[in-house]
Amino acid sequence: MGYTALYRKFRPLTFSEIVGQDHITRTLKNQIIAGRVGHAYLFNGGRGTGKTSAAKVLARAVNCLNPKDGEPCNECEICKGALNGSLTDIVEMDAASNNSVEDIRAIREEVNFLPTKAKYRVYIIDEVHMLSPGAFNALLKTLEEPPEHVKFILATTEPQRLPATILSRCQRFDFKRISNEDIIKRLKVVCKESNIEITNEAMQMIAVLAEGAMRDALSILERCVQDGENKIDEDKIRDLVGIPKVTYVHNVVEGLINYDVDKALEAIDVVLNDGKDITNLLWEMIKYVKDLLVFKTSKKLDLYTDEELKAIEELANKVTKEKLIDLVYKLSELESDMKWSTQKTIVFQAGIIKLCNKQTEVSSNLEERVEKIEKYLKSGKAIAVNNNIQANNVISQRNQQINRVVQNIPNTSMVQNKNMAKPKTEGTTTKFSNKADEYWPQIVNELKQSGKIVLCTSLKGTKASEINDMTVAIEFPNGMSSFDKTVLEKPENMKEISTMVSMACGKPMQIKYLSGSNNMHQATQEENLQRLANDSDIPFNVIE
Repeated sequence: MGYTALYRKFRPLTFSEIVGQDHITRTLKNQIIAGRVGHAYLFNGGRGTGKTSAAKVLARAVNCLNPKDGEPCNECEICKGALNGSLTDIVEMDAASNNSVEDIRAIREEVNFLPTKAKYRVYIIDEVHMLSPGAFNALLKTLEEPPEHVKFILATTEPQRLPATILSRCQRFDFKRISNEDIIKRLKVVCKESNIEITNEAMQMIAVLAEGAMRDALSILERCVQDGENKIDEDKIRDLVGIPKVTYVHNVVEGLINYDVDKALEAIDVVLNDGKDITNLLWEMIKYVKDLLVFKTSKKLDLYTDEELKAIEELANKVTKEKLIDLVYKLSELESDMKWSTQKTIVFQAGIIKLCNKQTEVSSNLEERVEKIEKYLKSGKAIAVNNNIQANNVISQRNQQINRVVQNIPNTSMVQNKNMAKPKTEGTTTKFSNKADEYWPQIVNELKQSGKIVLCTSLKGTKASEINDMTVAIEFPNGMSSFDKTVLEKPENMKEISTMVSMACGKPMQIKYLSGSNNMHQATQEENLQRLANDSDIPFNVIE
């Protein structure tokens, strides 16, 4: 006799053997006991949750010669014929490969004939959502008024693809995901009968990897014994499934949290050199960060040893919940970027290096915070202050100083500026009179008046000069900080400044930044915020 896969060898033969679907099997048994079996059923649920197994059991139960408590005996002539496939009154059809109108018409012709041996002719149509629209229409009439000797059992993973006319004519049963506890119970039975030695941790890992599908759990178990050794532990499962060891995943995530690019890349190299898939590694990283967040919240985690939990606890104490949430989102974005790239490894490693760059995160956070401050200034809302100062007093002081600032700003219009740079013509030579030193301060003031405090602050102390008839250079005598560079090189800010310069000049102009220092000044986060506070002329404190 040929080899039989574990999921087929241990397919449930009775309702009581079906794992994790008691709410369904109990109802079906009661219907059989009471003699109130419907003419059409729809079994819906994820893969490997027992839909086809339940359909087979139901088909035997309604035809069994010696049923007991709603269960088939599996010993009578009908049950044995159904189990070995010799009974022609139970018909199984895969709609994925038999989805045409002709296939359904063949069924319509067959239902007019009485069963050969059994009481009912039962049609089990798997993956019924794959039927064509014409096939559904052909099935509809038969499903609506079938002969008394015919039963239909439809199975699908996508009930939303079935026409409402089909759904309304069936008794629908929704199969739920099987819990890890139920999967482990079944694995213990299978391993005992198959003489397989397996650790509790390995069974827990298989249950998690199966994601609620009993068939997937048995398939993973089968892969682990294909080498001839009936001993299974966690390391064996990780090697076969292609999951990186927790130690390496931990090292990569720890490198991200501590901004240690060398440690992160070293751990990644070990995993890749071991032949593991880079997409699996990224998925395990996202899952590990999620587990860190769960542990930080509930102090409970499954699927980890005591030693691994200790490492998780140490790492969780070093990081905030906000940082972990941010990591989950950024790693998910990296996963999305990799999907569309032909150079997944390069994109992955570049993304890891970027996440380990603390300066990038500091600039991003600083920019986000000052943008919030700018919005507060524009909207007139109160700004965060120290708890020792009453909010009402701060608002009053803010309004008074805003009035003083507005009163001191000249009422000028960039469009009506009479001092626009105009060319002077001498013979055939055209020379440009540099009026930038006159209109540039007005542009900076205009930015401040319109509430663009961040942009105005970044341009403080700069000078402008027209280097040709198309370009205005903005000079930074004291050098350009990395924060200013980030702000000013934003496309929307470049466009804003270029538009204002063009209005002042009366013609389209481009802008160019010139730093007076070869080395950009690396201003600290606190220096940038303090500079913003001073230049905004409004009292506020940034609360960490």
